[in-house]
Amino acid sequence: VQLQASGGGLVQAGGSLRLSCTAPGSIFTDNFMGWYRQAPGKQRELVAIIITSSGKSTYADSVKGRFTITRDNAKNTVYLQMNSLKPEDTAVYYCNVPGGVWGKGTQVTVSS
Repeated sequence: VQLQASGGGLVQAGGSLRLSCTAPGSIFTDNFMGWYRQAPGKQRELVAIIITSSGKSTYADSVKGRFTITRDNAKNTVYLQMNSLKPEDTAVYYCNVPGGVWGKGTQVTVSS
């Protein structure tokens, strides 16, 4: 199953966006749901990850204090709230679980 991220767009530096990703319950429950991103010419990197059962999360150093990952277990949905966006946050953002198939992602573009 490919997980599809949504909510991307064009925003000015300092702005905010919220990304969403809904998964089937069989995948969402008691799993590690992660947000990843890939900028042009760069490798895909982990941005944040959350354990859906406990809500515990971890972040890449580059987004700590600006991005927040949360989950809604009733909706099988993970969110990425992105605040104080910077031009270097421009990338295609994906959600996935360990061993999952990569979806198309959602484009986030931050203008300076």
